Amino acid sequence: MNFGEIIVWETLGTAALILLGCGVVANVVLKNTLGNNGGWLLITVGWAFAVFVGASIANPTGAHLNPAVTIGLISTGHSNFGWAYVPAYLIGEFLGAFLGATLCWLAYKLQFDTHDEPANTRGIFCTGPTVRNLPWNFVTEVIGTFVLVFWILLSPGVKVGSDGIPSFGNGALGYAGVAFVVLVVGTSLGGPTGYAINPARDLGPRIAYAVLPIRGKGSPEWDYSWVPVAGPLVGGILAGLIFQILPT
Repeated sequence: MNFGEIIVWETLGTAALILLGCGVVANVVLKNTLGNNGGWLLITVGWAFAVFVGASIANPTGAHLNPAVTIGLISTGHSNFGWAYVPAYLIGEFLGAFLGATLCWLAYKLQFDTHDEPANTRGIFCTGPTVRNLPWNFVTEVIGTFVLVFWILLSPGVKVGSDGIPSFGNGALGYAGVAFVVLVVGTSLGGPTGYAINPARDLGPRIAYAVLPIRGKGSPEWDYSWVPVAGPLVGGILAGLIFQILPT
């Protein structure tokens, strides 16, 4: 897998993740949709399965889809890829996130155009706190991302014996297992901040919201934007560092 191929697969996978993830929020929030007022549970389930779809598409690269995962793996000190490839993963993740958010807007353009509260559509694209306190919001994002990345690091892969029969650990569920973790993080820890747990997932769509010609849109809230970027990165790094000191 070369630098360019990593960018392509990570872009495609992350675009699918964000298209479907932002799409379920749009379906719940916007008027004149079949999912309007579907509620928080529909959103968390939609995001979880968006992770499954995106990760399955990006399988050739290991399906990071998330800078916190990329940096968390590097922080373990014995990842199967080197620092030279980190920029390729990050480019693909952020580019894919912007692309996916743009596609979501195109899919729901008529609903955006007829929505009766257009200034309140930012939450379709990116996260925000229910109680604004940036240091504590940061802590929430650190904790949620730590859970995700630590699970990924501890989840054993599928092992195939000499007879060709696979022996399954946590990895038996494959990317569905990651989807379940994202689901429980959302239902359990997502209430305070909307559980970005992924810098690209938040910043890429936030930039898209800022530049797309969305009728009557509100502020992208740049003053908050560092929280869902820095918090997940710190959570991923902590997971990698703690993983290093665990007994083997």
